[in-house]
Amino acid sequence: MRIASHGVFDMTGKIGKVGVIGAGQMGSGIAHVAALAGYNVKLYDLSAERIEAGIATISGNMARQVSSGKLEDKVRQGALARIAPATTMEALADMDLVIEAATEDETVKRKIFAQLCPVLNPEAIVATNTSSISITRLAAQTDRAERFIGIHFMNPVPVMKLVELVRGIATEDDTFEKARGFVESLEKTITVAEDFPAFIVNRILLPMINEAIYTLYEGVGTVEAIDTAMKLGANHPMGPLQLADFIGLDTCLSIMQVLYEGLADSKYRPCPLLVKYVEAGWLGRKTGRGFYDYRGETPVPTR
Repeated sequence: MRIASHGVFDMTGKIGKVGVIGAGQMGSGIAHVAALAGYNVKLYDLSAERIEAGIATISGNMARQVSSGKLEDKVRQGALARIAPATTMEALADMDLVIEAATEDETVKRKIFAQLCPVLNPEAIVATNTSSISITRLAAQTDRAERFIGIHFMNPVPVMKLVELVRGIATEDDTFEKARGFVESLEKTITVAEDFPAFIVNRILLPMINEAIYTLYEGVGTVEAIDTAMKLGANHPMGPLQLADFIGLDTCLSIMQVLYEGLADSKYRPCPLLVKYVEAGWLGRKTGRGFYDYRGETPVPTR
């Protein structure tokens, strides 16, 4: 990975300082790759404990990169030194780019933008890492629709090479080009998606996962049979139910609901079994149970 020198991107008109809102799996991953690329990063969340946990995750992931020979230890140390906690929104005031990576809930995202925009430099770009929600609609809730864009990273961010860039109806060319330059500097591959529900990846991926859940729901196959069939029959690296657990069943349900409501087509109706698992709080790996039970040494199918 090419490592930029400290502050190399803060020339006039270039993004130099990056804020990330949300220190969870996605936000910490974005902070990780941005810091490695030479950006000064501020990581914000609702509590200092969450920020500390996010930075600890980044440190652990970078340590694994060092032990596997993908990263030099001095590079890891330099990148970690470029990540600072932001305990208030005001701490993001001088950022050139702020990426929102909160939960996939439009109400939550709107509240964040309402708090962020008044304290932010008027020239700063605001981006969302949403995996499904309308960029145009989110942009309309801000004071800078022209400087608002979707930058959708894939999970896990340090590993996955793809980023979807999504313009809203008002996104200016300058915003798009700066966002493109930022993503390219992270050594990610860009795909440009139109602002339709779930964009490209999740428009195709989530209905496949939902169909796998219907296949389970209707008794066509067990969890193990379905995942084995898709791994060995379609050469997928991970079965669809295993992947759903990794993504988070609440996130899967949110994206299916966006597709169903946004496109008004019955083929996107979330499977009732997916709804039931989410209602039970069985959200996948992060809660210890989903289509697999992760509480023992090896995952065991729950159906």
